[in-house]
Amino acid sequence: MNHFELFELPISLHPDTRQLKQKFYALSRKFHPDFYTQESELEQAEALEKSSQINKAFKIFQDGDETIKYVLQLKGLLQEEEKYDLPPAFLMEVMELNEQMMEAKMDGEAASATRLKTAIAELEEEIYAPVKMIVEGYEEGKTTEADLLKVKEYYYKKKYLNRILATMNR
Repeated sequence: MNHFELFELPISLHPDTRQLKQKFYALSRKFHPDFYTQESELEQAEALEKSSQINKAFKIFQDGDETIKYVLQLKGLLQEEEKYDLPPAFLMEVMELNEQMMEAKMDGEAASATRLKTAIAELEEEIYAPVKMIVEGYEEGKTTEADLLKVKEYYYKKKYLNRILATMNR
């Protein structure tokens, strides 16, 4: 059973947060291990397993990037530890951002770090724009594989930007 089936939600790259929270709380109450203390060991283990799956699914659904990753994996379009070749122009931009980050760290200048964060945010908007309609308007059976492959490229580009931000914040 995949996470969407567990939550009785349609597959989506951008799940409805209100509906998601309602389902999470209902499922958490229904399968909370404390309610199974008087049941058999098998039923206790099943409740614990289900509770764990509910928490894992909810955590994934709370993170847009993780939700995209999960859907792409469900569709067989993304493999764990996959090597993905990004366009050289994007990699050059990332390399420039990395250089700016190193300079900002060496200088210890707050203004440089702020400019870099702004540049990363702008690049993030730029890479999201072509897939925004796909992510927000995903419909199972209607969204094409070609569209999902565009989302996959966005996902990998965003990972690069997230790494730069994580390195900056260390």
